[in-house]
Amino acid sequence: MSSQDSGFLPVTEEANPRTTHLDSLSSLEIVELMNEEEALVAKAVHDVLPDVAQAVDGIVERLRAGGHLFYIGTGTSGRLGVLDAAECPPTFGVPSDLVQAIIAGGYEACYGAVEASEDDADAGAHDLKVRGFAKSDVLVGIAASGRTPYTVGAVEHARQLGALTVAITCAPHSPITTAAEVSIVPLVGPEVIAGSTRLKAGTAQKLVLNMLSTAAMIRLGYVTGNRMTNVQTRNVKLRARAVRILMSEAGLNEASATKLLDDVGGDLRVALVMSKSGCSRTAAENALQQSRWVVSKAIAALCPD
Repeated sequence: MSSQDSGFLPVTEEANPRTTHLDSLSSLEIVELMNEEEALVAKAVHDVLPDVAQAVDGIVERLRAGGHLFYIGTGTSGRLGVLDAAECPPTFGVPSDLVQAIIAGGYEACYGAVEASEDDADAGAHDLKVRGFAKSDVLVGIAASGRTPYTVGAVEHARQLGALTVAITCAPHSPITTAAEVSIVPLVGPEVIAGSTRLKAGTAQKLVLNMLSTAAMIRLGYVTGNRMTNVQTRNVKLRARAVRILMSEAGLNEASATKLLDDVGGDLRVALVMSKSGCSRTAAENALQQSRWVVSKAIAALCPD
């Protein structure tokens, strides 16, 4: 029987035998039980780390070749994809189109329920086409139940194009695992409230998305050591962080680091390349453009020895 048949109940919809008395508990007992259930998520994600690593390797390969990373989903899953994509430019200094998210129902679905949109199997493929998705790209389909028509249809379309397809789901042997080339399936079990996949399934999806984008950006060179050397200085907090990074990486005192950052318009990447290579701002910017704004590669190009 297909998981799209009405008689099939995915694990995300099953009643959790440990929480059947939830409505009779005190506030403390409820949150303790929720915490116990959430503690199971890390182990579930740990068990699928080889699959996560395989997906990261595929993402890195595609992005190095000029492709883009897309997330697609509905409801909670879609919103988690939007969140992760939105964090990549400020954290890693990458172009806003490098990591993109598509959610069924569009922008309105980011802050309100547009549930009917998830039932259209052709809409996902249509939204990919509108966004310019190509075979050189990667599509990560996010669906806790693994059977959402919108997301499954999008993954099937992307795979037919020849793109790399990845599924994140909490339902083994579901349609999306068949549709995708790489499947990441953390088995978190039934939710505290049956069917409320914003809970354990959502936590698992968030953990996996964190790993996919962060590990890929590290592999691509947008992190030096464990520092966000491509961080964008768009507010006071981020500017202070950039000064600290420049002081540590380039061995400058606070006054010198602040002045250099001011001289380059707050661009930490340019400041790091200039301070480490001794080159001009123009040379640093040219080297960064040639290296796709990877600081270490730009420095290596200017200082081949």
